[in-house]
Amino acid sequence: MMKTSLSYKVITFIFTLFILLIGYIAFGFITSLIFASGFLTGYLLWLFIDSNPGFAAIRWPYWITLILFVVHRVEEKVMNFFDELALITGVATPSITSIPVILLVLISVGAWLAIPYLMRRRLEFGNYLAWTFFAAMGITELAHFVFPLFTAGPYRYFPGMVSVFVLAPVACWGMFNMTKSIFN
Repeated sequence: MMKTSLSYKVITFIFTLFILLIGYIAFGFITSLIFASGFLTGYLLWLFIDSNPGFAAIRWPYWITLILFVVHRVEEKVMNFFDELALITGVATPSITSIPVILLVLISVGAWLAIPYLMRRRLEFGNYLAWTFFAAMGITELAHFVFPLFTAGPYRYFPGMVSVFVLAPVACWGMFNMTKSIFN
């Protein structure tokens, strides 16, 4: 199915809305907008940027971003990111064993892990997922620099902020490489 077909655009949009819905059920409205916005931004980038680079073009940014994402999640866990976020949003952190959280992780991270397979087979859904992955890591994660503005006292470190210094630029490299096929 080609990206240009209306049915394909609708299918990817429904997938995007499904992720947003699961995020909402798991974390509430504000937090779901923050975390799931990568899927909406990625969808819009995929929709409006006509590129089909193939996995070879994004291989290095993809794998480096994936590794940095794991490092970022460890930093967030060790530094109690969700507890700090709960203080801002007023929404208690759900249990990691709750069905919505498990579903959100399985679908989003599972989809991102499928990117190499899908893109090597030139499936447009792989391009869509690559855009969502890089948008989530390169744009959405910058929220870590905004969160301190909503805390009491002076601007300070917010859990996850250190790893974003490296994660976001590498993900932006991935987005840049996604667009290279346009100019060839």
